[in-house]
Amino acid sequence: MATQEAEIQSIKQRFGIIGNSPMLNHAVRVAMQVAPTDMSVLITGESGVGKEIFSKIIHHLSPRKHGQFIAINCGSIPEGTIDSELFGHEKGSFTGAHEARKGYFEVTNGGTIFLDEIGEMPLGTQARLLRVLENGEFIKVGSSKVQKTDVRVVAATNVNLMRNVEEGKFREDLYYRLSSVPIFVPPLRERGKDIELLFRKFATDFAEKYKVKPIVLTEDAKEALLKYRFPGNIRQLKNLVEQISVLSTDDKEVTAEKLAHYLPHENTLPALYRNGSAPAETLSERDILYKVLFDMKKDVVDLKRIVLDLVSRQGNAAQLVKENPGLFEGIHFTETKQPEEHIVLNLSPTKKELHQEADVDVQDISHETEDNSLSIEQKEKELIIKALRKNNNKRKYAARDLGISERTLYRKIKQYDLED
Repeated sequence: MATQEAEIQSIKQRFGIIGNSPMLNHAVRVAMQVAPTDMSVLITGESGVGKEIFSKIIHHLSPRKHGQFIAINCGSIPEGTIDSELFGHEKGSFTGAHEARKGYFEVTNGGTIFLDEIGEMPLGTQARLLRVLENGEFIKVGSSKVQKTDVRVVAATNVNLMRNVEEGKFREDLYYRLSSVPIFVPPLRERGKDIELLFRKFATDFAEKYKVKPIVLTEDAKEALLKYRFPGNIRQLKNLVEQISVLSTDDKEVTAEKLAHYLPHENTLPALYRNGSAPAETLSERDILYKVLFDMKKDVVDLKRIVLDLVSRQGNAAQLVKENPGLFEGIHFTETKQPEEHIVLNLSPTKKELHQEADVDVQDISHETEDNSLSIEQKEKELIIKALRKNNNKRKYAARDLGISERTLYRKIKQYDLED
């Protein structure tokens, strides 16, 4: 066991992995164990946790280490050209194909291909990839000739692929073929003291780069840093340390108050989902809490109506409401006498009731029902415009800020007619 732990520490040092949390060490251990095999690996984890590093560990510890390693972001390749990029094409196979081209699966023969954001891969390309994984065969675009290749595939995703399978967005057979060995890379907020270690490492690196004294955290700043969720994970922490290192020209001691000026406020906008159908991984804890509270409120209102309905059959509904005015506030009904002297209640919810705010500070959630989807779309459009302006219309960086792929951003730009 001691030997294995020493080997894990050696691998982390070799590949520049900082930290010693149990979940991180487990991920490194699995990567080491699967590396000598030819099994497909699916690396999961949030954006910015360093999934590509684990693909490099697998490649460099494998018999393929002398072969080529290529990392491909499936979300950054347009849908119309991804087949050509991966599998190549013949001359004249489509407009602009002035000469034949080799794809990544051909040029990487004997090596490893890392397919990042595999969940963004189109269904047609998924079928081609499955054939490569099962038979080692592929066909160039515009060709009928079957070619062989010997490539190991390591895939990664920051989305729930099983949910995509259930929604018909990802092939089930490909999912199980890719996830022969799953590796989960933990988010930064679940790595405890690793955050401090990474902060010190980045502070030292940037101090050397910019020829300044390294910044140092006070005790209260360390506590504040550990409490922050870091939705952008290691990438966000690195950018934060660089920003403070450059802008802190005089005092290099970072207090909690000073740190708060650099940490962005989380959840300043509601999650971009409609009708509560967003994937769970796109919702923050606060968004989920609001949704649960609204669902509970709706359940309570429904329960009140059921109680009134049951009591009305005994003719005591009016008396029950009179004795408990606060309990049935917002439940409006009319009573009419039937021959059996039973009371018939009109228990349909009122407009006021439907749009009554929950007893929490919810930002921009209690809009009128008929305007709800439109308001969310408007906010999404405004958020995209803001990201594009911030990044001088560079879609790559705008997509990164929004936490979506370039192809998804392109579709949104077309949807909202933001081409200009």
